[in-house]
Amino acid sequence: MYNVAYNGSKKFSQHDVPHANATGFAAAADDYMERGIDLNEQLILNKPATFFFRMNGEAMINAGIQSGDVLIVDRSIKATNGKIIVAAVNGDLVVRRLQQSFNHVTLVAENNGYANIELAEFTDYKSWGVVTCVIHIFERSLLADPKNNFSNQKKKNDDYRILY
Repeated sequence: MYNVAYNGSKKFSQHDVPHANATGFAAAADDYMERGIDLNEQLILNKPATFFFRMNGEAMINAGIQSGDVLIVDRSIKATNGKIIVAAVNGDLVVRRLQQSFNHVTLVAENNGYANIELAEFTDYKSWGVVTCVIHIFERSLLADPKNNFSNQKKKNDDYRILY
């Protein structure tokens, strides 16, 4: 009979959207204006297992994750060697790159100013989830507390807040 005007955007990938014209003339997204792009459909693989965190620290700055960025974390993805994960280490949540060898696990910081975390035999460690996306916010008014400057806060361990 009649279909809903919006059918979702899951069947479209980023490669299906033409590149943006940075000269200021016709926008490539105008061709897709009626359909719209749902970021939930595009960025979330498993909704019940997905959480949003706000990064507070600079341990992963060389991986493109800055203080104040929003991390999309999926708990259903297996943490494997080389993935960026959120881990609970001795009760603290940290974001690091997982590096595993035969009998050794290290959580690697992507900033030389931060130490890697070597997981000893009796370290209380649990992989909490895998970081699937990073949202870097340029417009400070989009932050919950725009006066809060995350990069100026220095703590022993990085601090994370679950947003949703």
